[in-house]
Amino acid sequence: DANAVNAMVEGAVKRFGRIDLLVINASVRKQTPFAEMSFDEWKGILGITLDGSFHLAKACLPHMIKAGGGAIVTLGGMMALSGAKNRVHGSVVKHGLVGMTRALALDLAQYNIRVNCVSPGQMNTAAAGEVITERPAPSKAVPLGRKGEPEEVAAAVRFLCGPAASFISGQTLHVNGAQMMY
Repeated sequence: DANAVNAMVEGAVKRFGRIDLLVINASVRKQTPFAEMSFDEWKGILGITLDGSFHLAKACLPHMIKAGGGAIVTLGGMMALSGAKNRVHGSVVKHGLVGMTRALALDLAQYNIRVNCVSPGQMNTAAAGEVITERPAPSKAVPLGRKGEPEEVAAAVRFLCGPAASFISGQTLHVNGAQMMY
């Protein structure tokens, strides 16, 4: 909802005075076999992730230009290139975010705005409503032998937002324990 996004951004500017950083983490995890997927579900998933990302970047852009630059980080995922069973819509939107990241990096460089993507792999997190009571067994699918921690993804985002990444733009940083390298 563009109006809700604009109101949120204006509220942030009113409270903090400016916008330097934007982390786009709009996504929905839904599993539906493609044969059973409705067009409304397809549009809903694409709308939340891609339209939401568009509205966020658009609303923040004038404030970042006024601030003299900044950083945008999108949150992708391994399924952008690998695909995922029962998540055609999820794979499409994550691939779309990578494309959006690269294109925005080129478009926004003139304003000193860097745009990058962090692509997490298997994370040690709970699904909505689920509570983790014990650490899961090590993952054999991940060469490092474990799932990642949310703090490791946050550290990658923090790095890309910070001054140490001042010459990095248009890139995807994979945080997946070597599960997928591309």
